[in-house]
Amino acid sequence: MKKVIILILFTILLTGCGTFNLDGFVMPDDLEFLMVVQTFDTPEKIANYMEDNFTYKLFRYANFSPYNLWKNREGDCNDFACFGTFVANYHGYETYQIKIWYKDASLTHRIGVYREDIYSFTDTVYYYYGFKTFKDIVEESGYHTGFRWRSYKVYDYENNLIEEGK
Repeated sequence: MKKVIILILFTILLTGCGTFNLDGFVMPDDLEFLMVVQTFDTPEKIANYMEDNFTYKLFRYANFSPYNLWKNREGDCNDFACFGTFVANYHGYETYQIKIWYKDASLTHRIGVYREDIYSFTDTVYYYYGFKTFKDIVEESGYHTGFRWRSYKVYDYENNLIEEGK
C-alpha cells in the first residue's frame, strides 16, 4: 500500500500544468492536418479556426500536441496556445507563450503570443491585437478573464524563459 501511495504522489508531481514542448514536435504526415496548418497563415485566422473547430475542456494533467488537439477537437488553454503558436511559427511568425498565475484562482493560464508589427495574442480562441509589451498582454488577459494576475513567465517557441513579471 505504501508503494502505491508513493507511486501516486510521484506521478502527480510529474504531471502538472505545463505545455507541450514544441521544440521536439515533428509534423505528422496527415494531409488534412497539413492543409489546416498551411491554410491558416495569420494569428487572426488561426484564432477563428480554433473558435470554429475546437471546444474548451479542462485537462488538468494532460498537454496535447497541436496534432492531438486537432484530432480530438477538445483542449484547454495550454493546448490552444500550443496549437496557435505552432501554426503561426510554421508561417514565420515569432511566437511566445505566457503562463500566468492569478491572485484569486488556483489554476494557471497560458496564452499564445505573436509578433506581428506589434504583439497580438490568443486567449483560448479569442484574438487580441495591438500590444507593445508582454506585461500589457498579461494585463489585458486578466481584464478578460476577470482575475488579477500575481506573476507571469514568457517562453519562446523553444520553451526558453524570456521574461518574468511580478
